[in-house]
Amino acid sequence: MGKLALITGATSGIGRAAALRLADIGYDIVATGRRADRLDALKREIEQKGVLCTTLVFDVRDEAACHAHLDSLERVDLLLNNAGLAAGLEHIDCGDTADWDAMIDTNVKGLLYVTRIIAPKMVAAHSGHIINIGSIAGTEPYENGAVYCASKHAVHAISQSMRADLLSSGIKVSEIRPGMVETEFSLVRFHGDQARADKTYEGVTPLTGDDIAEAIVWMVQLPAHMNVNDIVLMPAQQAGAYYTFRNHK
Repeated sequence: MGKLALITGATSGIGRAAALRLADIGYDIVATGRRADRLDALKREIEQKGVLCTTLVFDVRDEAACHAHLDSLERVDLLLNNAGLAAGLEHIDCGDTADWDAMIDTNVKGLLYVTRIIAPKMVAAHSGHIINIGSIAGTEPYENGAVYCASKHAVHAISQSMRADLLSSGIKVSEIRPGMVETEFSLVRFHGDQARADKTYEGVTPLTGDDIAEAIVWMVQLPAHMNVNDIVLMPAQQAGAYYTFRNHK
């Protein structure tokens, strides 16, 4: 029986790329997300690779929906907690509380809801790997990003504590903290403003979802005695949240 990977937020970006790359190395995939049409397209593409793909349409912010869709899974070898977003880019005194709720409910509570369901299955099997997608914002807070940064600081802390909690159960826990990755991230952050989203990557060759997926595939194929606790991936032109070299024509 092949290994099974559960990937949240698989409709685009890192989640979609990871689903395809994990399928390439033989994982059956359970892909979750809110957009059924995109999951259907992903399922067709994955099944052409000769592995199984199950799609589950729900929002990780809804705890009841998480249980309804995930409780019945008998076994999960890899959980990729990828679902997340940034919403808004304003000073704290101008922030939209609806944006704050979306970020905290998805990036923190959604990750916790899914992990609470899947981790006991791994503990019972004394096997498994959980990879959380964090951000450099998890250790480098920046102007206009207070709540997003707070949510990723939480992911960083949860990942470290999760590693300790699950250590004796033989479960690996890893966090990937990317810098600038060109996905739908900025388009979502700026509520569909494509011009503003494009400006984020102006003069830079950013990372892609495929780049992060390659790191995930590397991590899951390491020997059983090796664990990557935390890895930071950056574009060559970015050294940190405040240090980016842009080529301007």
